[in-house]
Amino acid sequence: MSKVGFYSHNDYLKHKTGPGHPERPERLQYLTQHLKKTDVFAGLTFLSPSLCDINRIKQIHPGNYVENIQNACKNRSHSLDSDTVVCEDSYETALLAAGAVVDACDAIVEGALESAFCAVRPPGHHAEPAKAMGFCLFNNVAIAARYLQAQHSIKKVCIIDWDVHHGNGTQSAFYDDPTVFYLSIHQHPLYPGTGLADEKGQGEGAGTTLNFPSPAGFSDREYLQMFENDIARAVSKFKPEFMLISAGFDAHQHDPLANMNVTEEGFARMTQVVHDLSKEFCQGRMISVLEGGYDLDALSRSVEHHLRVMLK
Repeated sequence: MSKVGFYSHNDYLKHKTGPGHPERPERLQYLTQHLKKTDVFAGLTFLSPSLCDINRIKQIHPGNYVENIQNACKNRSHSLDSDTVVCEDSYETALLAAGAVVDACDAIVEGALESAFCAVRPPGHHAEPAKAMGFCLFNNVAIAARYLQAQHSIKKVCIIDWDVHHGNGTQSAFYDDPTVFYLSIHQHPLYPGTGLADEKGQGEGAGTTLNFPSPAGFSDREYLQMFENDIARAVSKFKPEFMLISAGFDAHQHDPLANMNVTEEGFARMTQVVHDLSKEFCQGRMISVLEGGYDLDALSRSVEHHLRVMLK
């Protein structure tokens, strides 16, 4: 079995989004309780993350944006937009979420872990460099990609985003950057409305953004066709040195915020494709970061299947 880190923290529960909000603390509580009932739990290496250095956040988000988020939380501003809610503890919680992915980068590059799953909140992939949106404050995966390059001299990073919503923030962060390949499969039309097939990057980054906008109703079969063919070919051509997954599980057939028909087995098979690519090009170095997934049972079972593949 490979050594897989599981990063999480009780303080993630302090990010309160209010009654009825889909991105709620119970997501992590239920997930952890579920994993404890499975044999997966014993195979994981449980690690507590540290707060992310603000300078690492600023590699993606400008300083005034970071200060605005901090002040909004200090002032207990409840809503940054119609979807994105903060409370007094949200700023430090967001630093702790980014800290998990940064800590995982260190552990994997240094050889203490082969791969890692970061069960964090708030999620990150909708957070643009200067705009919080879609439940997201800081873009955890984007921060990890820049950290790998700046701190560990990783030249080429691949981000695969299978959250059912397009990761507009991650795409925006690297749209003109040829060293970070962003691939997204997502339902379209759906929030946030970005991620069309003709969005392929610009300038030196032309060709290192690849979107698969997909109609409602896609199931395991359609997803696997894209993963085993188009996505595998694109990654093989890019030859990354490190793989990151924006692992949203809201394409599940029971998720309330979308209309896809992916099952837990489908997520496992998608994980297998990415895991195999990481073995081929990245010495197995891979970090999976939780994004969406709002049916508690579907989320927990999907993460279980995801982790089973990572543990092989």
